[in-house]
Amino acid sequence: MPLDTKSFDLHRTLPLSAERLWHVLTDAKEREKWSGPDATTLLETDTADLRVGGQDRHRFGPVDAPEFLVETRWYDLTEAERAVFTETLIFGGEAVSTSLVTYVLDGKDNQTELGITVAVSSFSGPEALNEIKQGWAGGLDNLTAYTQALGQPTCSTL
Repeated sequence: MPLDTKSFDLHRTLPLSAERLWHVLTDAKEREKWSGPDATTLLETDTADLRVGGQDRHRFGPVDAPEFLVETRWYDLTEAERAVFTETLIFGGEAVSTSLVTYVLDGKDNQTELGITVAVSSFSGPEALNEIKQGWAGGLDNLTAYTQALGQPTCSTL
C-alpha cells in the first residue's frame, strides 16, 4: 500500500496566559480533558514522561472501547513557547499513522495565540488523513471550550 501524507495548520486565540496554556497542552491529565474530538471519545493515560526524549502512552477511542494506542515522543519542549512531538496511532498491534506535531505559543497578557502544525503519514490509506485532521479540529474545539471555562473568573459569595 502506498504511503499517504498530508500537512495542515490550525490556529486559535485562547484566553489563558502562555504559561497556563503550556500546562494544559503538555500535562497528560489535562490532555485527557480536551484531546478527544467529541464527548464519545476517550483519551486515557497509561504512562507519561514529559521531557525531551520522553514517551507517553495513551489509550484512545470510543468511551466504551478505547482500542487505539497512542504513543507520543517529545523532541522539543521550550516551556510556554513551543513543543514538538510525534504521535503514532496503533490499532491491533500495527501502526496506522505517525504525525509530527508542532505547537507554537505566542502569549500576550492573559491570552495566547496557538498555532498547531501537523504533518501526518498514513500507513492505512488516504481516508485516514481526513479523519486525523477532523480529530485534531475537534480536539482544538474542545481545547477552546475548556480554556474558556478555565479563563472565566470565579465568583465568590459574601
